[in-house]
Amino acid sequence: MTDKWTDKWNRRYNKEDFAYGEQPNHFLKEQLEKIVLGAILFPAEGEGRNAVFAAKLGWNVSAFDISTEGQKKALLLAEKNNVIINYKVGELKTLNYSVEQFDAIALIYAHFPADIKSQLHKTLDHYLQQGGTIIFEAFSKNHLGYQAKNESVGGPKDIESLFSVDEILADFSNYDIIELREEEIDLREGLYHNGQGCVIRFVGKKQ
Repeated sequence: MTDKWTDKWNRRYNKEDFAYGEQPNHFLKEQLEKIVLGAILFPAEGEGRNAVFAAKLGWNVSAFDISTEGQKKALLLAEKNNVIINYKVGELKTLNYSVEQFDAIALIYAHFPADIKSQLHKTLDHYLQQGGTIIFEAFSKNHLGYQAKNESVGGPKDIESLFSVDEILADFSNYDIIELREEEIDLREGLYHNGQGCVIRFVGKKQ
């Protein structure tokens, strides 16, 4: 990823306030409470709100992001909540996770650059055990219309970085679909996710 991309997220996360709040994403919270505890990975985890929540539930938590500022905030949040998370900084290909290391992977607003997002999904699949669970929520391509009415809802401004149901079906073709839908939701997450938006929600079990 480019220095420009890394700088963007370091700038967002180097403030005292948490960009997306300290509370977990609602969909993630709902789904994690349905599945058996194990090892979970949080890609593009930012300031750690979701990873810390999972650790409080008893998950063995790993996370990564390209932002050193995000890591600092995440580790402070973990300390505040008396939990431990294994948080690495860097691109996925450099982080040396093991094949089938995880029982679950949570992709929560993990909007990778358009030219690599599908390949990253397929790489992440190698790190998930057979029978493991993907939990996914991110903005859909139709979100641009919502964003035009209210910039406070956040999200990427280029359609190629957004998602469609068809893309998820293609990227996770070897999964049994538990849930997959495009949905209008009301977001109240910190400074940058506020208002009505349109998201893709997906839960899948690896075949």
